[in-house]
Amino acid sequence: MKKRTLILGIVMVLVLASCKDLKPQKSDDSALDGDSLEMADSLTEEESMDELISEEPMPVSAEELFDDFLFNFASNKRLQMERVKFPIIVSSEAKADTLEKKEWEMEHFFMHQGEYTLIFDSEEQMESVTDTSVNHAIVEKIFLDQGFVCQYQFDRKNGRWMLDRMNKQTMSHNPNASFLSFYRRFATDSIFRQQSLAQEIAFSGPDPDNDFEQMEGVITPDFWNAFAPELPHGTIYNIVYGHPRTHSVNKIFLLRGIANGMEVALTFRREHNEWKLTKLSE
Repeated sequence: MKKRTLILGIVMVLVLASCKDLKPQKSDDSALDGDSLEMADSLTEEESMDELISEEPMPVSAEELFDDFLFNFASNKRLQMERVKFPIIVSSEAKADTLEKKEWEMEHFFMHQGEYTLIFDSEEQMESVTDTSVNHAIVEKIFLDQGFVCQYQFDRKNGRWMLDRMNKQTMSHNPNASFLSFYRRFATDSIFRQQSLAQEIAFSGPDPDNDFEQMEGVITPDFWNAFAPELPHGTIYNIVYGHPRTHSVNKIFLLRGIANGMEVALTFRREHNEWKLTKLSE
């Protein structure tokens, strides 16, 4: 493996996901302008694709790993309707309500994006993604701008994954509250972002001159502005596998491609109540 000293920036891509209400909204369709017609056409195409996918049964093997099930759940409308425990409980910090089957809207999560994000406390915890013994998982839809999180709780019983309940909470009550609050500012405040870089950021990734080699080195903050990407600050996702420990001083922010095998990991460490970016792995 080649080793080089690098002075480069981090390209971190997060794709914004759209927020939608849990219950359908009434609309006045008495007059449709050009944009509305185009949106209606797109919706029709999306619905047609949903119907096409719904005709395909989910492989039995998809029950073994939560990720495999989730991808099917988010793509297959018929399967999704079968695997939601209606009437489903939707709780918040103030009250609990229920959502009936007729009120449910198809939830695609991040499937219309090219990638999704995950947050881990350690590299060991990352192995839970491929752990077939995991019987409990929570998909978190994190609205950074609004400061709240929608949690979808799944449980596997008798070999079948089911969406059992939903929970809406302010971001401050999330186990990753400190890190999420930090990242929201890290993504929007260039001065704060510069201050949040470690003096030496470890780097490992493909050698641009040789596809079969890896290279290692360091990134220095001095050159950050020359390479700094525009970081989004809208909606991101996280999947909690099992019942991991919380409040770690380390966070690994993983960006994973849905179909292209791309994976980028950014490691942050909290010292003296301040998070610092310490490592980038590709």
